[in-house]
Amino acid sequence: MFSNDSNKSKTAATNSTPSTPPAAPSKAGVPSIISSNLRFVGSLSSDGEVHIDGFIDGDLNVKVLLVGEAAHTKGEINCETVRIHGKVTGQVNAKAVYLAKSAHVTGDILHESLTIETGAFIEGHCKHLGSGGVSQIGSRINLISPDTEAGTPAVGGPKSGSTSSPPGGS
Repeated sequence: MFSNDSNKSKTAATNSTPSTPPAAPSKAGVPSIISSNLRFVGSLSSDGEVHIDGFIDGDLNVKVLLVGEAAHTKGEINCETVRIHGKVTGQVNAKAVYLAKSAHVTGDILHESLTIETGAFIEGHCKHLGSGGVSQIGSRINLISPDTEAGTPAVGGPKSGSTSSPPGGS
């Protein structure tokens, strides 16, 4: 271990085959940042986290997105999680959407989970998606009220177990 065999170690080092570089760690790395002095035009895709403080004119397809207070995006946003503190113009499609009090969203929001702080601005529709991003359009909602139990159908449809006929039919 402490011997004077420096020639052996030099020879072993030069004769060894180059090793392959270590594999990238599986956990998420440092987020990509679009700083406040950057203007980006075009689509942006990432399998990781992206922080935007500048201006983006184009669609965003990322895993996790943070739109900073000074940020402005124009285009469609598709991601798993989005936290909006700045201005977004365009449709937002994400599993989890968080709108801070400084958020200004002009466009529809399609979500599985939606959190809105008091003071956030939204101009558009908010539509809850079922798990897996499938819209619940056409799903039936039955409302239960005291009238339903008395035999009168509620607004959402006929009383459970009863059938309805088309208007004018018997």
